[in-house]
Amino acid sequence: MKLIRPSMEYDRQIQAFRKEYMAYGGSMDGSSGLRKFENTRDWLDQLNPRETLYLYLREEDDRIVGIIKIRPQPEEYAGHIGYCVLPGERRKGYAGQMLALILPECRQLGIHDVLVYCLADNEASRKTILRCGGVYEATVSEPRSGKQLEQYRIHPD
Repeated sequence: MKLIRPSMEYDRQIQAFRKEYMAYGGSMDGSSGLRKFENTRDWLDQLNPRETLYLYLREEDDRIVGIIKIRPQPEEYAGHIGYCVLPGERRKGYAGQMLALILPECRQLGIHDVLVYCLADNEASRKTILRCGGVYEATVSEPRSGKQLEQYRIHPD
């Protein structure tokens, strides 16, 4: 397993990830809008240069199982980190592995107080955040959707 930067070299894997996720109907949080782009080049071209995005590649079958990104200056209710794991690959520890791998990079970017949110009813994400050192702060209501979000802090130092 390794984190890799997205590029056209991984076009086939990116499109397979998108297709499988779209069939499931999930939101693809942390993917920088991949669901909106049928063309990998168009998606790559629109990536925010202020954010650091990685694909989580399972090397034995060359399959992308997740996407994770760092937002150095997060929007309200988005947090510093967003991630998603393919529905068929969940409950295998990939989210926790990605989060653990990305925290040292947060430190290198000067983010020593990492803000992470998850939906209040997302037990798997809550457990992932807690296993990676997250400390619960509050439950907040996202104004646009009305969804309840749990707010956590992780101190990667």
